[in-house]
Amino acid sequence: MKPKGTEKKKKKTFKPILSGTQEWPVVQLSKNRKLFIEKVVDEAFSKIIAANPKRNELREELETTLYREQLRIRQNPWKVDPEDEKRFWNKIKDELVDLVGNGNHREKEEELLKKILHRYADEIAGNFRKSRYRLAREIIKFGFARLLNATRVKRFGAFFRNEYSLNDKIQIVGKAKQVRKLAKIGTVVMVPTHFSNLDSILIGWIIHVLGLPAFIYGAGLNLFNIKILAYFMNSLGAYKVDRRKKNPIYLEALKTYSNLAIQEGAHSLFFPGGTRSRSGQIESSLKLGLLGTAMEAQRKIFMDHPNKDGKKIFIVPVTINYNFVLEAPILINEYLASKGQERYYVESDAYSSSYNMIKFMIKFFTKGSDISVSIGRGMDLLGNYVDDKGNSIDKHGRFIDTRDYFMSNGQLTADLQREEEYTVRLSKTIVKEYHRINRVFASHLVAFVAFQIWRKRFEKLDLYDFLRLPEEDLYISYDEFYKSFSKIRQEVFKLKKKKKVNIAAHLKNPIDEAIKFGIDNVGMYHSRRPLLLNKNKQIITKDLSTLYYYHNRMDGYDLEKYI
Repeated sequence: MKPKGTEKKKKKTFKPILSGTQEWPVVQLSKNRKLFIEKVVDEAFSKIIAANPKRNELREELETTLYREQLRIRQNPWKVDPEDEKRFWNKIKDELVDLVGNGNHREKEEELLKKILHRYADEIAGNFRKSRYRLAREIIKFGFARLLNATRVKRFGAFFRNEYSLNDKIQIVGKAKQVRKLAKIGTVVMVPTHFSNLDSILIGWIIHVLGLPAFIYGAGLNLFNIKILAYFMNSLGAYKVDRRKKNPIYLEALKTYSNLAIQEGAHSLFFPGGTRSRSGQIESSLKLGLLGTAMEAQRKIFMDHPNKDGKKIFIVPVTINYNFVLEAPILINEYLASKGQERYYVESDAYSSSYNMIKFMIKFFTKGSDISVSIGRGMDLLGNYVDDKGNSIDKHGRFIDTRDYFMSNGQLTADLQREEEYTVRLSKTIVKEYHRINRVFASHLVAFVAFQIWRKRFEKLDLYDFLRLPEEDLYISYDEFYKSFSKIRQEVFKLKKKKKVNIAAHLKNPIDEAIKFGIDNVGMYHSRRPLLLNKNKQIITKDLSTLYYYHNRMDGYDLEKYI
C-alpha cells in the first residue's frame, strides 16, 4: 500500500499524429540539406541585391559586414566558432581590398556576397538525424526518470524504479488536443516564452509527448558551446541563431531559412522574445524578424496555391512556468546593469561546460518543484483565433478567409509595409495570450506580495537604492503578509474568472498552505534564498534582487494597487 499523498493521477498519453518519422517535414529537410541551403542562398541573395541596386551600395554592405565580423572575432569569440573563422574573413578582406579603386566590379561583389551567404546558411542549417533524435529522446526520458525516482522515492533501489517519470514533473495544460489537430492540417509555429537555457529541451520533450513530429527551432549558437546541449539540440531539430551577428546579410540568411522551412511544411518553434527574459517578466514586446518570416511564408503559400490547396500556418503561444530559474540571479543582475540603455547582451558563461550543465540539469530535475507548460489557443497570422478545423474567427465570432488580408484590387499581392503592420498586430496578440495563459504559482504570488510591501514601505527610494537596502530593514510580520496575500489572491481569482490569467491548483489551497508552498518553492535552489519565514514568524529575504526577478512574473496585471 502506498503512503498517503503518493497516489498519482493517470496522465493523458498521445499517440503520434504521423505513423512514421519518414513523413516528418524535418526529415525531408535534413535529407535534402545541401539543396535546401542552396535555395536559402539564392533567395537571400535575390533579396539583398534588390535592396542594394545602386552603385557601391552592395560594396558598402559587404564592408560593413566585414568590419562587424572582425570586431566580433576580436571582442567576443566563442568555442563553437569554426576554426577557420579568422582566415575566412581575412580572405574576404583581401578580396574587397583588391576591388578598391578598380572601378565597378558588381559581379565580383555579388560573388563575395554568395560566399558569405553560403557560410551563414551552412552554419544556421540544422543537422537533424532520426537515429539521434530517438536516442536523445530515450536518454532524456531514462536519465531524468531515474533522477526523479531517486529523489522522490526515499528508499533503497529507487534509482532503478519507474514510479515517477518526466510526465510527473512537467504538467501540460491548455489546448494540447487542438495543437495536434492543427498540426495534421497545416503548419504549426510554436512561440514560447523564454526564461531558462533548459527551455529548448523541455519544449522538445513536450512536442514528443504530444505525439507531434519533431519541430525545427532556433537555438542560440552560444548554447552549442556546451557539448551535451549541442548534442541534444542537434538531435531535436535545432537550427543555430548567432545573436552576435547583427549585420543585414546574416539576418536575411536567417529569416530566409525560417521562411523557406515553413513554406516546406516544417513545423517550427522560436522564442520571439529573442533571448531569455533578463527581468523575469513575461515578454511584453517581441522581436518581429522571425515572426515576419511566418507572415511572408503564408502570403507566398497563398500565391503559389491559387486553388486554395496550400497549407495554412498556425501560431501557437506557449508559456513555461517555473517555481525557480537557476540562472535568475545572473539574469536579473544583467537586467539591472543594462536597464535604461540599449546594448547587446554577452551571454553568461555560468554553465558554459558540459560538466556544469549536467550539474545544472540534475539539480533542476531533482528538486521537488514542478514545471507547467501552458499551450494557448491556435491563431492565424493576423492574430485571429482558429477552431479545431483551422477556420479563422474574428472578434465578432464570424468565420473569415485569411487570404483576403493579402489581397489588393482582387489580387494576391506582396506588400511589405502591410505585412509589417500585420506582424506588429500579431506580436501584440501573442503578448496578450501569454498573459492570459500564464499559470500563476504560489511562488510567483508570494514573491510579488513581499516585494510590493517593501517597495511601498520605501517608495521614496529609487529602484537601485531600494535594492541596496540592508537585510535587517526588510521584514514583514506574518499577519501583515497573510492579509495582503489573501487580498491579492482574491484579485487573481477574479482575473481567472474573466479568463485573463490561469492558476495552478495548489493556489486554491487554504491560505496558510499556499503561502508555505510558495515560500518553500520560490528560488528553492539558490544559496541566498529570495524569501524565507524565520523563527519569529517574519517574512525576510536574503537576496532582494532575485526576489525582484520572481516578483516580475506577475507584472502586467495591475495588481500593485491592491497592496
